[in-house]
Amino acid sequence: FDPTQRSARALAPGVREALTRAGWSPTDVDVVAVTSGPGSFTGLRIGVTTAKTLAYALRADLVAVNTLDVLARQATVDARHARLHAVLDAHRNELFAASFRCEAAHWTRETPSHLVGIDAWLKALRPGDVVTGPIVERLASRLPSGVDVVDPALRTPLAGAVAEIDVALHAAGRRDDPWRLTPWYGRLAAAE
Repeated sequence: FDPTQRSARALAPGVREALTRAGWSPTDVDVVAVTSGPGSFTGLRIGVTTAKTLAYALRADLVAVNTLDVLARQATVDARHARLHAVLDAHRNELFAASFRCEAAHWTRETPSHLVGIDAWLKALRPGDVVTGPIVERLASRLPSGVDVVDPALRTPLAGAVAEIDVALHAAGRRDDPWRLTPWYGRLAAAE
């Protein structure tokens, strides 16, 4: 999508354009993949609602994945790194965070997604750790010595990584119910 356009306005035409470029009709879709959070309230509502609607209307399977798992999937596994920390800006001086350890040349989730204060997260980092997420650029000057960062091109969730994870989950039998899937916001909105 054009990053200057609002995603809500561009989403449906973008899906149509992607299908056209692939030479598919809507009925060719077997699985709809989506991230279910954490993330922004508006972005998650729009994305999850669109995915649920598509899956229902097309009679396709729906598979949702955690956004932090997508960031971990994109990070290169390197023997120098003991642990990967994937983070997203939760605002209010907090992060959505999850930690992963290297296992069989893949990052395996070590902690559930959780909210953590930025200062507490920075204090918990150790030499040999690697960090990823769109907010890392803003925090780079505060990272402890010996902590590495993932390549900037891989710090934002990419559709290809969502698809890779969801294809594997789908092949293993995972299906999410479009009627029950809800975004994971991690906390109540400020207005609530």
